[in-house]
Amino acid sequence: MAVYNSAPYLQESVESILGQTFSDFEFLIIDDGSTDNSFEILQKYAAQDSRIRLTGRENRGISKTRNEMLFQAQGEFIAVIDADDISLNHRFARQVEFLRQNPEYVCVGSSVDWIDDRGRFVGHCSMPEDNDELQRLMLGGVSLLHHSSSMFRRIAALGVGGYDESLQTSLDLDLWLKLGEVGKLANLKETLILYRLHQNSVTNARQVQQSQDALTACQNAWKRRDVQGEFFRQPANHMHRSDFWLRCGWEGFMSGKREVARRCGLRAIAINPLYLENWRLLACALLKPTPQTD
Repeated sequence: MAVYNSAPYLQESVESILGQTFSDFEFLIIDDGSTDNSFEILQKYAAQDSRIRLTGRENRGISKTRNEMLFQAQGEFIAVIDADDISLNHRFARQVEFLRQNPEYVCVGSSVDWIDDRGRFVGHCSMPEDNDELQRLMLGGVSLLHHSSSMFRRIAALGVGGYDESLQTSLDLDLWLKLGEVGKLANLKETLILYRLHQNSVTNARQVQQSQDALTACQNAWKRRDVQGEFFRQPANHMHRSDFWLRCGWEGFMSGKREVARRCGLRAIAINPLYLENWRLLACALLKPTPQTD
């Protein structure tokens, strides 16, 4: 876990790891020069649980921080968790089981559920499970292995050089592309992570940089694989896309989650108040019985 000014979400994130049913792990955490009270929160947990190996130092950036932990690690597998996300308590058990039973795979992720800044369910995101489909999408710049849901083999990651420290974002895409050249990639169908959407997240705040770095990662992979690639990544700025909130709202409504539909409708209207479909979602959420209650 790399931490930088994540105090509002740290407790839930750290405790989701400490509460794993698979308990034989070391928990490496680097506080990368936080200016809030993140390090003080982490020190309290480190004093209570000997599995935590905590480092606090000046800010060096996410790529150097992730590599520092990769080189410190001693375990067979590496699991990543961002400091604002939440792992379900059986995540490690399921992913360790998969990797041990399938030695040809070097990395496994999972489907995710989106939550908002208050931890409320927003929507579900299924992920491609097949190696060939994942590789095809990633070579086009679409990373559908969420970093916080992924577990990979330490030796394989070290063998491909770890994270590219010349990139500021899209570090995970670059690593998955390199790992995909020495083994297979997969996602488990089940949800193992709660992925938090909020205004200060890297995904929301650095879209232009992410696209540029993703293109660089793809171009490097095309060159290594000697293929003619096509970059078809689209911006994934969920926080500022009304169509994202509209889709999540209708999915919530159709599955009987009226409050989810109401909140997503309000988000969509705030972004695009002139689109009538956003208002129709809100009206249905407030007035119409959901399909499960008809």
